Amino acid sequence: QVQLVESGGGLVQAGDSLRLSCEDLGGTGSRYAMGWYRQTPGKEREIVAAISRIGGSTYYIDSVKGRFTISRDSTKNTLNLQMTSLNTEDTAVYYCAADERNYGADYYARGIMHYWGKGTLVIVFS
Repeated sequence: QVQLVESGGGLVQAGDSLRLSCEDLGGTGSRYAMGWYRQTPGKEREIVAAISRIGGSTYYIDSVKGRFTISRDSTKNTLNLQMTSLNTEDTAVYYCAADERNYGADYYARGIMHYWGKGTLVIVFS
């Protein structure tokens, strides 16, 4: 069973960095494609970054390319999102997700993952 728990959110100033982590307590997520989504009030949840099961392919939305890095440590059942040069538009609840279908990372530009954590709040102030 996939149980995803996010951590690392907080209040930061624009330009700062933050690292989000996601632990899969069920220990099965390491066999799945995984990703980070975010959502702000009144907007749909959007993919931020995705990574394939083995980590060979990654996907980022244009607004975070060059600033965010997704990575996974299968030995620790963790997924990370290193965020740098944060700006106020990055303010959102960030969700960790996993998908057993194991498509390539680019699929999740439009495809949705099946398993979700409860989210961690990131607030960036100017």
